[in-house]
Amino acid sequence: MVWEQIEATPPHLTYLLLSTFLISYTLFASFIRNRLHLSEPPIALVLGILLGPRVLGWLSPHVDVPDGGWGWGDDVIQETTRVIVGIQVFAIGVELPKFYASRHWKSVAMLLGPVMTFGWLICAAFIALLFKVDFATALTVAACLTPTDPVLASSILSNSQFSERVPKRIKDMLSAESGCNDGVSFPFLYAGIFAMIATSAGDAFKDWILITVLWQCVFGTAIGFLIGTVFNRVLRYSDKNGYVDASGFTVFYLLLAILSVGIGSTLGSDDFLVAFGAGYGFARDGWFSKKTHAAQLPNVIDLLLNSAMFVYLGAIMPWEAYQPHDITPYITPGRLVAFLALVLAFRRIPVVLLLYRWIPDIRTYREALFCGHFGPMGLGGLFLAMEARALLETGSTIPDPYPPVYGRPYTAREKAVHIIFPLVSFIVFGSTIVHGFSVLVLSLWSHFRRPEKDRSSVLAGEDDPLTVLRECGIAETSSVQRVWTRSKFLSAEVRYDVVTAISQAYGGTLAKSS
Repeated sequence: MVWEQIEATPPHLTYLLLSTFLISYTLFASFIRNRLHLSEPPIALVLGILLGPRVLGWLSPHVDVPDGGWGWGDDVIQETTRVIVGIQVFAIGVELPKFYASRHWKSVAMLLGPVMTFGWLICAAFIALLFKVDFATALTVAACLTPTDPVLASSILSNSQFSERVPKRIKDMLSAESGCNDGVSFPFLYAGIFAMIATSAGDAFKDWILITVLWQCVFGTAIGFLIGTVFNRVLRYSDKNGYVDASGFTVFYLLLAILSVGIGSTLGSDDFLVAFGAGYGFARDGWFSKKTHAAQLPNVIDLLLNSAMFVYLGAIMPWEAYQPHDITPYITPGRLVAFLALVLAFRRIPVVLLLYRWIPDIRTYREALFCGHFGPMGLGGLFLAMEARALLETGSTIPDPYPPVYGRPYTAREKAVHIIFPLVSFIVFGSTIVHGFSVLVLSLWSHFRRPEKDRSSVLAGEDDPLTVLRECGIAETSSVQRVWTRSKFLSAEVRYDVVTAISQAYGGTLAKSS
């Protein structure tokens, strides 16, 4: 009788397993982040693989319902990633310092322009050479790998001891880049798509300019900024007159993020640029961030939504697609590993090292190396892969739940449908692991390169600025000393605040010495 009452259905098991993981992680979050130097995404991804159909078989979201799964297809992946990435880029827009764009636009523009373009073209060249596809297909797949992922970036750049060791200007720059470039990737994606499906080069260029650049990107950013600015004024008015309570004030943040994603997707504009523009416009004057600083809402969103999504990703990894098939004969484990290594080595590092002198917020060669390496690829790439597949399969932005079965002879378009998700998902998997463990590697490297007498008593437990990013040069030291000397008429407290602010601008390395 008792056993008959047990309903271990796939949804019920998912609630049980996912909540158990999140509760366990929450209980040890500080230890995991600050002592093991790990973030949620790689742990959640590995857990999803273990619980997925290829290992324990407890979570099978991508398997047909008769076979014991949820029956979710690629259309669900697309919408889930749309909402989570949209909320995350909105959160990044909110968390940026006030009026950030007007003061740091040159650095972000360099990362969104030359750096992204180089990464797109070099990845396309690797894809064409390794997997023997035409260059239009290679450009389409490579476009999915151009954005740096806001979910991974947020998990690594915030809320940990490691993040406090990275200069704030570097963290803000990388966060702003990750918030923008999911949306900025659309022109790269549609350049490859239009090259495959357009009837003429003139039609392809016209559609690319009118639809992608002007409507999706320019209009999307503008309407997002307008939404954020308007709702900033509305919330200010409501708060001033006592119409909104504390709980409504906090949840307003999440609701506005979802609204901006809904407006962007309904208008057929760039969802992510609408969301980022709304977040930045909503909090650009610093009022909302100051009011809600203690709520830690972005960290709550990271833990709930992002961790759950990476567990889901681990459970749906298409392992069978990483073997050669009739329509994708050049996809092999060896080629995929080689492709991952090439992408990690050449997608960003060479161009950032070459151009860092023209990126104002990157001041040293070491910082350029760090920023070049720190380009994680994640959920935004999966969304773009689903978007590309949908356009090639159905001519709309809604993909089929599963890739259609084609017969010989295969066209370039049909090959592209079957090659996009395996390549992108494998790179996302590799990037999540590599970048997720980069914090641990950097922390250990910084620990062991010190003289033994200067090391923390806890392994990799240092909390001063990373030696790999330290730039306490003569010019900066002299600047701080001059300010200190010339501010004798100020009180000691004010003078210390002034010097601390200046030292933070130089990476946070000088305040204590001053």
